[in-house]
Amino acid sequence: MICCAKANYISRMESAPATSGIPPSIDRVLKLFRSMGREEKMQSLVQYSKKLEPLPDRFRNLDLGSFNVPECQTRVDIIPEVRDGRMYFYANLDVRQSPTIAAVLAIIFGAVNGQPPSTTLGIPGDFVSILMESIGLAAREPGLNAMITRLKRYARDAETQTASG
Repeated sequence: MICCAKANYISRMESAPATSGIPPSIDRVLKLFRSMGREEKMQSLVQYSKKLEPLPDRFRNLDLGSFNVPECQTRVDIIPEVRDGRMYFYANLDVRQSPTIAAVLAIIFGAVNGQPPSTTLGIPGDFVSILMESIGLAAREPGLNAMITRLKRYARDAETQTASG
């Protein structure tokens, strides 16, 4: 009887809405990656790396130096855009040289682009470690976490500008 009660409790917890303040689009990604084994995660990252959109032409003439994430081992620039109170992020990087970075950015952008800044600010601190768990790419985590920090900074700036504008 205890076994069944525990199973029902777990079932209710899994179907319960996220109450931790994590935005639903982020929560879905985390649940998906938590449910995957190592090989599935690796295959998924390869697929996501192919989904990162190229930098739009309208950003080609920007001085990308101020958008660079220096903590990353590989050159990556993250460009924010706010339209109608919604955040959009774009990246400039060599996808073939950095498929892991491209994959993580594609995953994050898929969850936060077109959302209010609060969605980006709701990315939990362990987001990267959940994605990378069991893959063996721990050396990439500091740079990936720096990208999340940068996204959140842009989102905070967007909220401040919206509040004061």
